Amino acid sequence: MAGKPKPMSQIKQLLRLHQQGNSIKSIARKTGLSRNTVKAYLNKLRGLKMDIPALLELEDPVLEAKFHAGNPAYKDPRYDQLKSRLDYFAKELTTGVGITKHLLWEEYREAVSPAYGYSQFCYHLSQYMLARKPSMVVPHKPADQLYMDFAGKTMSYTDPATGEVIPCQVFVACLPYSDYAFAMAVPSQTLSDFIYALGCCLQDLGGVPAALVPDNMKSAVTKANRYEPDINRAMEDFANHYGCVVIPARAAHPKDKALVENGVRLIYNRVYARLRKQQFFDLSSLNKAIREKVKRHNQTRMQQKPYSREECFLAEEKHLLSLLPDTTYEIKHYKELKVAKNNHVLIWHDQHYYSAPYQLIGTKVKVVLTRSMVRIYSRGQLVASHVRNYQRGKYTTVKEHLCSHHQHYLSRSPEYYKKKARAYSQTLFHLFELIFAQDRHPEQLYKSCDGILSYSRKTDKEVFDKACKLAIDHQNYSYSFVSNIIKNKMTDQEPETPPEKPLPKHGNIRGKEYFIQSILNF
Repeated sequence: MAGKPKPMSQIKQLLRLHQQGNSIKSIARKTGLSRNTVKAYLNKLRGLKMDIPALLELEDPVLEAKFHAGNPAYKDPRYDQLKSRLDYFAKELTTGVGITKHLLWEEYREAVSPAYGYSQFCYHLSQYMLARKPSMVVPHKPADQLYMDFAGKTMSYTDPATGEVIPCQVFVACLPYSDYAFAMAVPSQTLSDFIYALGCCLQDLGGVPAALVPDNMKSAVTKANRYEPDINRAMEDFANHYGCVVIPARAAHPKDKALVENGVRLIYNRVYARLRKQQFFDLSSLNKAIREKVKRHNQTRMQQKPYSREECFLAEEKHLLSLLPDTTYEIKHYKELKVAKNNHVLIWHDQHYYSAPYQLIGTKVKVVLTRSMVRIYSRGQLVASHVRNYQRGKYTTVKEHLCSHHQHYLSRSPEYYKKKARAYSQTLFHLFELIFAQDRHPEQLYKSCDGILSYSRKTDKEVFDKACKLAIDHQNYSYSFVSNIIKNKMTDQEPETPPEKPLPKHGNIRGKEYFIQSILNF
C-alpha cells in the first residue's frame, strides 16, 4: 500500500463485494484492483473494529482517514524530541545574526540521538514556521478602501534640450474589492507630488472611498508605528477635504496591502514591460502612455473570474463612492509667527511680508499657507486673508489693517487733498490746485497741505479763507506764509491798493486808425 491511495468510491465497492461473500480473486477482477491491494484493504478492515455497513455510511474523506491514518513520521520518537525545540529554532533563525538552518541542525545533532537528517530537519522546521503565522483572507467591501504605494522601480523620459534621462517615480493605487488600478508618473516621492498624484487618482475614480490606506511612506506618515502612526498633517487635511479617513498599513507588513503589492507587480508586467522600447520627451506624454496601458489592464478579463476589473468597478463599486468636493485640495502649511511692529508677518519661505491688524502687534498668530492664499488667524478667528505673492522682499498690505495715522499717510495724493479742500471751501480748493501745480517734490507739497489743513480745523473759517486768498494774491503758497498771515492777524488790515503808474510819454503811438485799416501798405 505504498502507492497512491485508491478512490474511496472504489473501496466502498470492494467492501460491498466482500460483504456479499466474494473471494479476493473475484473482488479484484470486478473492481480492477490487484489482489495484493484487495488483501491489504481487507487486512486494514480487520484492524478497524467497525462493521462494513457503518463504514459504508461514512463520507469519503472520513473513510479515507480510517484506511490511511496519515504519515507515520509524526509518530516517530525523533519527532517528539524535535517538536519541543522547534520554537527555539524558529526564534533563533528569525532574530539571530548569522544563524542558518545548517548551523541549527548541527547543534540539534549534537544534543539529540537519534536525530533527523538535514532534509527532514529543514522540512519540519519550515512546516512549523508556516503553521505558526498563517495568512488570512480579508474580505473587502465595495468603495471602502483605497490602497496606494510607490513602485520600487522608476520610469523615465528624455529632456529634448539636454538629452538628459530624467527618472520618475510611479504612484500606484487600487480598490481592493474590484482590484481596479490607477498609476501615474510623478517627479519624486515628496509630499506635494504624492498629494497631487492621489488627487488625480480620486478624479480618475470619479469619487472618494471611505478610507485611504497608504504605505508607511514619509509623504503620508511622519512616524511609523504599528498601532498609532503619526499621520502627516497634509495627509490629514487632504482626507478632511475629501471626507474620508487615513488608515496606514503596519510598518514592515506588506500583506496588509497585498493587493497593491500585486498591483505593482502587474504594472511592471503590463506597463513597464510594454513601454520599455518607447522613448518619451516629457512627463505628460509618459503619463498618457501609462494611462492607456492601465486602462487596457483594467479592461482585461481576469483569469479566475468571468469579468474584468473595470466591469466590476462600474457595476458594483463606483456608485457607492462619495462625491468629490467642488474644489481641488491645496497643500496647507501651518506656521506660528509674531506680528512685527510694522503690523506685518514675514513668510520666510517667500521672503514676503503680509499685513495683519495693528491691534495684534507683538502677539503670535497662526498662519495657514496654500499655493494661492495666505490666511492669518488669531484666537480662532480669521483676521487677514491675502493672495499669496512670491516677490521677495515686498509687502502685501491691506489699508484697513493700519492705524488711522498710517492709513492717512498711505492715502495721500493730490486728488486726496483737493477733495478735502473742495469740501471745505472753493478758496482752499483753488489754493491747493496752485500748490500742486508747482514743480516741487510731492512729499514737500503733502506736508504743506497737512500744515494748512491743520489751521482750517482751529481757525475761524472767514479768517482762514481770507488768509488763503492773500496767499493766492501774493502768489506765495507755502504753509509758513499762510501761518504768518493768521498769527499776525493780517486779515484784519485793509489791503493796500497799489497806485496806478502812468505810462511814459513817447512818440511810438500808432493810433486808432492803424488798427482798423484793412490793408497795410508797405
